[in-house]
Amino acid sequence: MHANTHGGRAKCLQRLVRLDLPVPTTVALSFDAVHRIAAGDLPDMQALLAPFDEDALVCVRPSSEDPDWGGPGAVLNIGMNDATYVDLADALGQDAAATLYMRFVQAYAVHVAKLDPDMFDDIEMAGQLGLSEALHAYEEEAEEPFPQDRGVQLGAVLRSMARAWEGTTARLLRQAKGAPADAGLGLVVQHMAIGLGQGECGSGVIQLVDPQTGLEQITGRYLSQSQGRDALTGEAALFLERDERGPSLEEAAPEAFADLKAHTALMRTRLREEMQAEFTIENGKVWLLDGVRVPRTARAAVRIAVRLADDGIIPREEALLRIDPRALNELLHRQVDPTAERDVLARGVAASPGAAHGAIVFSAAEAQASAARGEACILVRRETSPEDIRGMHAAVAVLTERGGMTSHAAVIGRGLGLPCVVGASEMRFQLRKKTLTAPDGRTFRQGDMITIDGTHGEVLAGQPALIEAAQDDAFQTLMNWADEFRDINIRANADTPADAATARSFGANGIGLCRTEHMFFEDDRLIVMREMIFADRPEDRRAALDRLLPMQRADFTELFRIMEGKPVCIRLLDPPLHEFLPHDRAGHRELAEALDLPLSDVTHRVEALQEYNPMLGMRGVRLGVTVPEIYDMQARAIFEATIEASRDGDPVVPEIMIPLVSAKREVEIVKNRVDSVAAAVYNETGAEFTYRLGVMVETPRACLRAGEIAPHAAFLSFGTNDLTQMTYGLSRDDAGRFMSAYVQRGVFPEDPFHTLDTDGVGELLQIGAERGRAARPDLILSICGEHGGSPESIGFCRKAGFNYVSCSPYRVPVAKLAAAQHAVLDKIG
Repeated sequence: MHANTHGGRAKCLQRLVRLDLPVPTTVALSFDAVHRIAAGDLPDMQALLAPFDEDALVCVRPSSEDPDWGGPGAVLNIGMNDATYVDLADALGQDAAATLYMRFVQAYAVHVAKLDPDMFDDIEMAGQLGLSEALHAYEEEAEEPFPQDRGVQLGAVLRSMARAWEGTTARLLRQAKGAPADAGLGLVVQHMAIGLGQGECGSGVIQLVDPQTGLEQITGRYLSQSQGRDALTGEAALFLERDERGPSLEEAAPEAFADLKAHTALMRTRLREEMQAEFTIENGKVWLLDGVRVPRTARAAVRIAVRLADDGIIPREEALLRIDPRALNELLHRQVDPTAERDVLARGVAASPGAAHGAIVFSAAEAQASAARGEACILVRRETSPEDIRGMHAAVAVLTERGGMTSHAAVIGRGLGLPCVVGASEMRFQLRKKTLTAPDGRTFRQGDMITIDGTHGEVLAGQPALIEAAQDDAFQTLMNWADEFRDINIRANADTPADAATARSFGANGIGLCRTEHMFFEDDRLIVMREMIFADRPEDRRAALDRLLPMQRADFTELFRIMEGKPVCIRLLDPPLHEFLPHDRAGHRELAEALDLPLSDVTHRVEALQEYNPMLGMRGVRLGVTVPEIYDMQARAIFEATIEASRDGDPVVPEIMIPLVSAKREVEIVKNRVDSVAAAVYNETGAEFTYRLGVMVETPRACLRAGEIAPHAAFLSFGTNDLTQMTYGLSRDDAGRFMSAYVQRGVFPEDPFHTLDTDGVGELLQIGAERGRAARPDLILSICGEHGGSPESIGFCRKAGFNYVSCSPYRVPVAKLAAAQHAVLDKIG
C-alpha cells in the first residue's frame, strides 16, 4: 500500500498497525476502487464489511495523497438504525444512543441524500424525542424512510464521497492548492471507536510540539463524551496536560494520557516526523484513529527539522531538504497573522516579502516627514524612481500601480527588506488628488491606514495583527548546515552600509553588486551631481566630481570595513543622467535657484538630456566612454578607500564592474582609464593594492561575443534583469500589466522576471559562459540579477559551472538553503 495508490491516511494507518499501536479495524479502498465507485460500480458490501463485527458501527474517512488537497468530510456512525439504537441505549444510555443516531441521520441527510440542512432547524428536543422528529423530517423530505441496512448506508456514503471528489468544484479547489487535475482519492472504512458511554469516554487530538514555534510542548484538546474532532470546537474541551487554566485529561484519565504520550512519541521516532494523533477513549482505553503530519508555520518547520536531526531521527541532509527555501521569508520578515481577518482591497505582484501597516503618503518628501515625526507610513507611487530612494528608506512599505518583479520598487524593496506590492493596477491611483480607490469603490486618502502584505501581494484595509520575524537558534543551525553542504558561493547585492551589514549577518560570501548610483541621491550629493551634469567642459565636470570624491570614498571605505576579508564588487555608474534631474516645473525652478542659472537654461538642459528610450540610451558603459570623468572619480574613490580600509584589517581586493557592455572596445577604453587611475593613486600614496576588473553582461551581444570580451575581464557577472528585458524585448516595468494573463494562457510558463527563463535567456548564459571560459579558463562567472535568489536559477547556475550567485541581502538565506538542497540531491543521485 502506497500514498500514491491509497492516500496518506491509509498509508499512515498501515504503519501504525505495524507498530502494534491500538488502531481500530480498518479497510482501505484504493484510488482506482473509489474511481469505479464514482462511476457506479460499488464493491461487494458484504465482503467489505466482513472484517467488522456484525453489529459494529463504522465510519468512512477520505485519504488523499496530500492532506492539504482537502476532500469530503468524514461520515461517522454508519450502521446506526432502529435496532442498533435499542442495543446501544441499553449499553450506553438512551441519551448517548440518541446522540449517535441523530448525528448520523443529519450527516446522511445533508451529505449523502443531499437534503436541505435547514430541515433540522426546528428540532429543539434532545434525546429520543428529538431523534424521532429528525427521522420523521428525513422521511418527509426524502419521501422514503431512513435506510436501516448497514450495507445500503455504507454504499450510499461511499458513492457520495467518491462523486464529491470528482465533481468540478472540488477539482478546481484542489488544483488551486497544487493538486494535479487527475489526483485520486482513497477511502478508509474504520470500526467506530464511539467515544460516548460509561466511564471516561471522549475524543481529541494530541501533538508533542507547538505548531507555531516548533518548541517541545504537548498541545491539543480532549472533549469527554464526544466524537471525531469535536474537541477542537467544543467549549467544554479539556486541556491534555495539567493546566492551571482548567481541568485536564491527565487528571481525568492519567493512564490513558500516559499511553497517548507514549504512542505519539513512538510515532515521532518510527515515522520520522512530528505527528498529530487523532484519538478516541472508550472507558479509559485509547484508540488511535489517524495520524497526520503536524501542521506548522515556517518557523516551526525549521525547528522541527533541526530537532529531528539533532535527535538522530533523520540525517542533516534530510533536514535541509524538508524546508521550502521560499518559506524562510516568513522567518526573515514580519507577516500578517494567519488567524487575523483580511479585508483585501486589491492584489498586485508580491514583489518583496513581509507585511507592515502605516498611513498612506504619496511622495518621498511626505514619507521623510512622517518618519521624522516617528509615524509609520506607506509610500504610494505610480512607480518609483531613484529619486524616491530616501522616501523608501523612510517608509515601512511601498505600493505602486505599475511594475513587476524586477521594477525599481521591487529590487530596492527586496534590498531594504521592505514589504512591497507592485503592479496593483486594479486600484485607481490619483496622486494629485492624493487618493487611492479600491475596485469596490472604497477611497483612501493621505493619512488613512492600510496594510501591505508583500508576501502574498495583497493590499489590506486597516491594521490586522502581525507576527514578528524569528531568526532563532534553529534558523542559525539550519544555515550552518546549509553552509556545510552547498558548493556554490552566495553573495549579496548591497548598496549601503546597512545592506552590507545585513548581508554579513546572513553569512553572505561577499557583495556581488553594489549599485553606486544610489549613493548620489542624498540632498548634499544630488546638487553636486546636478552641477556636474550641467557643466559644459571636462575641467568643470572634474571640479564638481572632486567634491563628490570624498563622499564616495567614505561610502566605499565603510563597505570594505563591514565586509572585511570578503570580496566587494562595485558597479560603476549605470543609469542615464536625466534620472538625477527634477521632472516637474517646480523642481526646475528650485534647481535654477540652487545653480544660479536662468530657468530657461535649466529647462532646455533637462529637455536635451531626455531620451526616447533611456533604458536603451546613454547609460552604463556609454557614460564611461563619453563622460569619462565620472568613472575616473569612482575608480579613484574605490582605490583610495581600499588603501584606507586595508590599514585596519585584512587587505581588501575590490572588484570593479563595467555595466551594459556590448563590445570589446568599450571594455578596453574603460580598462585603460581605470588602470591609469590605479597607477596615479599608487604613485601618489606609495601603497600597493590589487583589484579585479570585470564586465556586467546584460546585452545579448555581450553573451554572444563573450569570447572577445573575456580576455580583458577577470569576471563576467550576468545581470539577468536587463538581459531578460532585452532578450524578450519586454519592459520589466510594464510587464506586470499583462504578465498574469500571459502565464494563465500558457504563453510563458512563468513570469520570466520572476523565474529565470532557462531555455531562452539560459541559453544565452550558457553561450556566454562557454565562450568566455574557452577564451579565459580562470574566468569567474556569476549572476547578479534578482534571479540570483531563485532556487531554480541556483540549480541552473551550478550545472553551468558558475562560481556564485548574488541576490538581495534578505534572500541570502533562501539562496543558501536552495544551494545546499541542490548539492544534497546531486549527492544522493
